Amino acid sequence: MLLAGQRVGAFFPTYKMLSETWREFLNVFRPLQRAKNETENRLELITGGLLEMWSLENPDTARGRKYDRVIIDEAAQVKALEEVWPMIIRPMLADTRGDAFIKSTPRGRNGFWQLFQRGVSGEPGYKSFQYPTSANPYIHPEEIEAMRREMPEITFRQEVLAEFIDDLGGVFRRVREAVFGVQLTDPVEGRQYSASVDVASSVDYTVVAIWDDAERKAVHIDRFNRVDYNVLEDRLFAAYQRWNLRAMTIEANSIGQAVIDHLRGRGMNIIPFTTTAASKQAIIQGLQAAFENGEIGIPDDQVLIGELLSFEGKRNASGSFSYSAPSGQHDDTVMSLAIGWGQFAKSRRVVLFTA
Repeated sequence: MLLAGQRVGAFFPTYKMLSETWREFLNVFRPLQRAKNETENRLELITGGLLEMWSLENPDTARGRKYDRVIIDEAAQVKALEEVWPMIIRPMLADTRGDAFIKSTPRGRNGFWQLFQRGVSGEPGYKSFQYPTSANPYIHPEEIEAMRREMPEITFRQEVLAEFIDDLGGVFRRVREAVFGVQLTDPVEGRQYSASVDVASSVDYTVVAIWDDAERKAVHIDRFNRVDYNVLEDRLFAAYQRWNLRAMTIEANSIGQAVIDHLRGRGMNIIPFTTTAASKQAIIQGLQAAFENGEIGIPDDQVLIGELLSFEGKRNASGSFSYSAPSGQHDDTVMSLAIGWGQFAKSRRVVLFTA
């Protein structure tokens, strides 16, 4: 397309990934180069073609551009791809009625997986293709067999067979078995509800999980970001009233304590939760056990499911575990769920009698 004088925008999860590809393109198109801007990663060719490269670490910087084609490389590592694509990148193709190539090695059931399913389901305008490493004629079959012998099976299936693996992170299993159906939009008369909140600042998300206390199901998920503190507090207050909540558990870290103080001043029953390495390990492992034992129910929310399935854990040298989303992804819905389930676990009591 560049040789035909068209405009191409290439997007990468990080600037480091962008830089490596930028250098390769400069070498390939050096004979056809008319002008370049190293700072803006902009290359103009004598054919009239234009190439611009963008890091999606801050996707807002690319707003307002228009292209004949966009390419998203390693899309599974793009933070909040399920929102970056429709809100920022997709509009860039409207003027030209251009196309997009979104490519990646799978990495759990995240935003890339969600887009991939559009092509699988036959949604108009989307086509999905899946190629294992063996489809590459430049990779010798013996190399693939060597990787099969040396890699863990789950890693080989993802990296070489290009499969979407549910339990890649090894933290939450039986997630899909816990899905009970679509989330509620309104409270059901006669039911008692509580809520758990992971409060975020900046580009992360504040997530409110509404729980049916008796059934121990998360029946509604509200996820939002980029709002002022007063708007955030009003939204939490509105949820409290709408669902007639028994209590709302809110993470007290960072801006959370100020939010808690303000909401208590409005007459709300707020339970603070402080996240430390130890408390996070406890609630994550508690949530892990809930899924394993079939004790929890969750709604069919694709962001929640994707974050649960891609959530990762690793053992530290001390023997403890650390947990987080994969690099470039979110875990806000997971933390909201874990905080809420942790409150249910606290409510359990064991009474021993001796005679």
